[in-house]
Amino acid sequence: MKVLIVDDEKRLAEAVAQNLRRNNFDTDVSYDGEDGLYNALSGVYDVILLDIMMPKKDGLSVLAELRAEGIQTPVILLTALGEVEDRVRGLDRGADDYLPKPFRTEELIARIKAVTRRRGVYRQDGILSFGDIELNPLSLVLTREEKSFTLTQKESRLLEYLIENRDIRLSANTIIEKVWGYDSDADDGNVQSYMSFLRKKLNALSSAVKIGNVRGSGYMLEYETEE
Repeated sequence: MKVLIVDDEKRLAEAVAQNLRRNNFDTDVSYDGEDGLYNALSGVYDVILLDIMMPKKDGLSVLAELRAEGIQTPVILLTALGEVEDRVRGLDRGADDYLPKPFRTEELIARIKAVTRRRGVYRQDGILSFGDIELNPLSLVLTREEKSFTLTQKESRLLEYLIENRDIRLSANTIIEKVWGYDSDADDGNVQSYMSFLRKKLNALSSAVKIGNVRGSGYMLEYETEE
């Protein structure tokens, strides 16, 4: 899961980022509202953690602009403001949740899992499933029946993205932007290599889930059940 933190308190932002990375979240940080808006508009993030009081552009303005541009990425407001009015304003402008500072990492992760579950992809326990496989994005474990593999972070993120978009044929460029990042120097060869890694592990699990690929069109998960 790819997370963007937008917070001008650098020590806090880096501490939160490190804690999320330890829990296998792919995490980027912006330190002011303008940079945060620029990054968030890329659409590559699964969740945005957004402070309210920031230089250059406040968090509520960032949130309003994101929603006006059609970016529906779940947003959790991180704020030291205690007034109910501020929280209501944030929710009215399209925030999905809020978390007052200070907070514990365990609660933040629970909030992240809650707002992503609302998209209808994740189960209550945070597991993704497709066909005969299950993926735990936090432990990086891919399971079919009694057999399992621990994936690398990149493999897990790639499979997670394929499951989230199970009905969409995804181009290599779209996958690079979402999984590697919009400013990455990854190319089609990187995508092909990681697709190959995932195919080998799916085969080793004797899974009926396949990664379909039409040259020039893109990749999509397929579940090949017997007639």
